[in-house]
Amino acid sequence: MLQFSPVPTAVLAGLTLGICVYTMGAISGTHINPAVTIGLAVVKQISLKDAACAAAHCLVTRGTVTAADSGLIFAAEALGAFILVFGVSSVVFGKAPGPASGLTIGGSLLAGISVAAAGSNGVLNPAVAVSIGSISASYIAGPIVGGIVAAVLYRFIARDAS
Repeated sequence: MLQFSPVPTAVLAGLTLGICVYTMGAISGTHINPAVTIGLAVVKQISLKDAACAAAHCLVTRGTVTAADSGLIFAAEALGAFILVFGVSSVVFGKAPGPASGLTIGGSLLAGISVAAAGSNGVLNPAVAVSIGSISASYIAGPIVGGIVAAVLYRFIARDAS
């Protein structure tokens, strides 16, 4: 019988996102998380039309998991998404080296999930929340709020660093 050593979800998610960035980034922009897409649309790094299409594309399936709703979960999801979108923004605004984009973005997801997991399930993606049935303000709005704050803050910092 084969036995596999368990790998934490955050590590698998970070590696998967990094691979998606490297393989699909130049083709589609890798818009697989509405929190990221909406944050970048707010700072005009993606058009509203493309953001709407990307967000709609993410909402494909729905599972049966239920979700709690609390201030702690909202804050954890917002902080985790903040970390992710801050890393994505460093690539989008050209401050992180292009060849390191997958590592930067995948590592940001890993860090974001790891931090968020202290107070939530570490979903950080409204599309995933909907697809697994975790439909609550904490799991849907939390990441969007965190993503918008991160994109706006990064734009402000990047502008001053130019």
